[in-house]
Amino acid sequence: MYPDRQTAAYEDIIVNDIPMIDVRSPGEFKSGAIPSSVNIPLLTDDERHQVGLTYRKKGKDVAFRVANDLIDGDKKQMLSEIWCAYLDRYPDCVVYCARGGMRSETAARWIYQQSGTQVGRIEGGYKAMRTYLLSRLEPESINSKPVVLGGRTGSGKTRLLNSLANSIDLEGLANHRGSTFGRFTTPQPGQADFENRLAAALTKHGAAHHSHLLLEDEGRHVGKRYLPKELAQFFYSGDLVVMEVDFEERVDNIYQEYVIDSQKRCADLTGAKDGMQRMWHWFDDMNRNLERIAKRLGKDRFEEVKALLESGCYHQEANGDPQAHKHWIRLLLHHYYDPMYDYQLQKREMAPVLVGKQGVIRQYLRSLGN
Repeated sequence: MYPDRQTAAYEDIIVNDIPMIDVRSPGEFKSGAIPSSVNIPLLTDDERHQVGLTYRKKGKDVAFRVANDLIDGDKKQMLSEIWCAYLDRYPDCVVYCARGGMRSETAARWIYQQSGTQVGRIEGGYKAMRTYLLSRLEPESINSKPVVLGGRTGSGKTRLLNSLANSIDLEGLANHRGSTFGRFTTPQPGQADFENRLAAALTKHGAAHHSHLLLEDEGRHVGKRYLPKELAQFFYSGDLVVMEVDFEERVDNIYQEYVIDSQKRCADLTGAKDGMQRMWHWFDDMNRNLERIAKRLGKDRFEEVKALLESGCYHQEANGDPQAHKHWIRLLLHHYYDPMYDYQLQKREMAPVLVGKQGVIRQYLRSLGN
């Protein structure tokens, strides 16, 4: 009998970024997983379905035999070697399955048989850890005072917050930059994964005993992901500070992020080595983003922005200079983003406690650190 070792130290696992092996099926992992985990499944989705069907029809003992038949022999050896190799790289690794039962116990036993190494298992598995993480999304579990940073699009709010240890980047957790043109080419995480990431960030924030929690003024939705209602209300009940940035500086910030950086990400994802090929891939993606706000822009303004975007690409293709893209950026700021932000700011029940230039806001936020 191998020496089984289970742990319910959920906070320690999250705070210390303990590596984890998730032995659930790929489909289970895709529907939601614990941050810092890697999926090395004991059963495929089809195999899990087969075992589950047997369990419902013939009971646990027969299902256990079916599972053993599916993973016996070469597959057992292969999985044992993969798990042990991961454990060699991350000696403090722990293992989990759905409920801390048969699959994680099997993985731990095989690892012990293969290498003599005793690996910890998460007590209660993903279900218990998920329950713990959801509890961290309850406002009552947060001991810091929220402070919300506002400012028009392109002000550099995310960059400022990420320079401060007591902030949480909701956009980063949701893989979305909070605007129509801030969509990343890579997909957003599922809702469960977004919640798990946010809960982990809040757990780490709490463990650091910060007096204030700094957030960007996002609203409840970040792309297609959303905050639990009570948590969103708690976040935005905090003080609002608004950062004012000169218009042309905002144009430069958006140009860097939405044009230069975005074209580079597009190249990395598509594998396009030719600069012009990369640009036209980016152009297609930006056109799709523009279509999403066509009704809000109105027909004439939409056609104007679209023409400037296309003109910017032809200018970049002819001269290798992307600067012409700043024309459509200016137009969007004037006629879409700024009016929308001003309207949302007017709807807030509480006035900002501070409005100021970057330096003033930076100094104020840093004074809230501990």
